Amino acid sequence: MKPTSPVPIPSGARRWTFAFKNSLKGLRYAVKHQAAVREELIALAASVPLALWLIDSIAARLAAVLSVVFVLIVEIINSAIETTLDRVSTEFNQLTGAAKDMGSLAVLLAMAVSAAIWTYGIALT
Repeated sequence: MKPTSPVPIPSGARRWTFAFKNSLKGLRYAVKHQAAVREELIALAASVPLALWLIDSIAARLAAVLSVVFVLIVEIINSAIETTLDRVSTEFNQLTGAAKDMGSLAVLLAMAVSAAIWTYGIALT
C-alpha cells in the first residue's frame, strides 16, 4: 500500500529542486539557532588553508578537510535530534537526556576521528 501525503510530492528534477531548497532552509535554521553548527562551519572554513599549509599530500589534505565535513554532518544530525526532542517536550526525561547524550557522544567521536586524521596527515609531512 502506497502512503498518502496531504501535499503532492514532486518527481524528477522538480523533486531535486524541492529537496535542495529544503536543505538550504535546514542550513539557515541550523546556522541561526545552533552555535555548535556555526562553530563547525568556521572550523571547516579554517581547515582548507590549514590543510594546504600543514599537510603535503593531496590525499591527506582531502581526508583532513573531509573529516571536518564529517564532524559537521554529525553535528547537524545531533542538532536535528535535539530539536525534535525539544519539540516533543521541554520537561526533563531520562530517555530524552540519554538520546541527547548519545548524540553528543557521536559528535565527540567524529571529532576524535577528525583529530586522528589531521594528526596522521601532519605526521606524514
